[in-house]
Amino acid sequence: MATTRLVFFVGGAGAGKTTLAKALARRRKMAVLDMDTLLRPAADALMANAGLDPSDRDSDAYKRLCRDLGYRITMDAALENVGNGIDAVVIGPFTKEIADPKWLDQELAKLGEARLTVEVKAIFVYLPDHQHHYERIHERGLAMDRYKLDHWEAFSQSLIRREIDWDLPDNAVLYYNNSKPISEQTLVLLEQFVYGTKGEKEAAKHADLANAGDAPDAGAGTP
Repeated sequence: MATTRLVFFVGGAGAGKTTLAKALARRRKMAVLDMDTLLRPAADALMANAGLDPSDRDSDAYKRLCRDLGYRITMDAALENVGNGIDAVVIGPFTKEIADPKWLDQELAKLGEARLTVEVKAIFVYLPDHQHHYERIHERGLAMDRYKLDHWEAFSQSLIRREIDWDLPDNAVLYYNNSKPISEQTLVLLEQFVYGTKGEKEAAKHADLANAGDAPDAGAGTP
């Protein structure tokens, strides 16, 4: 029975998780489930109806009105795709979710027997410091980033490198320092990690080489 891949790209704002995920998806013709994109119409409406800034994606009000809805929409779409045998990348911070060891299994249980054919990989994309995040966020110039930049001192505290506490084998988790421009070597690394073209150990080796000097601890497994 063919294996279907469900790949999570998680991490803080500005780390480049969406760019990496889309590059891999384009290479392998995977479905792309980006929480920002899927939630945007509902979030805009909910925030506007509450008399709040529809571009806000970080305030306590946004988290109360929209956050959980966004993850539910995203995961429903992801599960529908992999349940039909379509490889998918899922993109979002998943801050609360990756800290819950039971969350992933609870989601996958919704697939029923199709769960047996799904292989999960998780990639935590990070940058070496807050300044790198600030520069990336400032340069992209998105309206939804205004709150982040206006409240940088508080917001930047969320940009820490976090452990993924899901019940996954070490070779299914990759911590990737994305401070360098995306190259062919980057895409080869991601493809090998997800699809095992030359095995996960080889992918981990390339992760170390790709990030040498910037992130000697980047690679597969627990940091």
